[in-house]
Amino acid sequence: MPISNPLSNLFGKSPIKPIQEHMEVAHQAVQLLTPFFDAVTKNDWQAAGKVQKDIGELENKGDTLKREIRRHLPKSLFLPVPRSDLLELLSMQDSIANRAKDIAGIMLGREMSLPTAIEADMLKFVETCIATSAQALTAINELDELLETGFAGRELQIVENLIQELDNLESLTDDLEVTVRSTLFKIEKELPPVDVIFLYRVIEWVGDVADRAQKVGSRLQLLLAR
Repeated sequence: MPISNPLSNLFGKSPIKPIQEHMEVAHQAVQLLTPFFDAVTKNDWQAAGKVQKDIGELENKGDTLKREIRRHLPKSLFLPVPRSDLLELLSMQDSIANRAKDIAGIMLGREMSLPTAIEADMLKFVETCIATSAQALTAINELDELLETGFAGRELQIVENLIQELDNLESLTDDLEVTVRSTLFKIEKELPPVDVIFLYRVIEWVGDVADRAQKVGSRLQLLLAR
């Protein structure tokens, strides 16, 4: 049974729960890329516009949470982990939602259809990036348990395993990105050059979602090493 920490009773509630809530909101924004790309494949720009609006609202909610966390994060020496590390973790989480918003915004603004040749691989790529974000959320949700156990014991091993799986997922997204790019390269001469440029940008940004989720895990791993 976890032992209550007298320091947390003395200096207010831990900032960990709000940070976990922030990551949850970031992941919710990323999850909406599934219905967004579903609408894109159907050229249903009205539906895509609704999802893009929802992503934007979640990203804004995340920004509000981020400001509140920064405002109320204690500056005392009694935080369970360094304040700078928590702020860095928060910024990394925030960047995940930002990139989801970027993807939806550029595709909706240009009404970017996916070439049939890359559609299946692109959708698989998107779903794997979403899974990477979900894995980052799972790892972050263990942070309060880690604090209660003093970053030791069975809980430490659980989180290390979660981070390893996160790294594996990110590596898989790298492979899928190479596949999508390779297929696009083979057909790019058949497409308007400007469309090709923006397609490559979207592919890069989808990969960024996984990269940024993996960086959340990397920051968490640094906390484990302290």
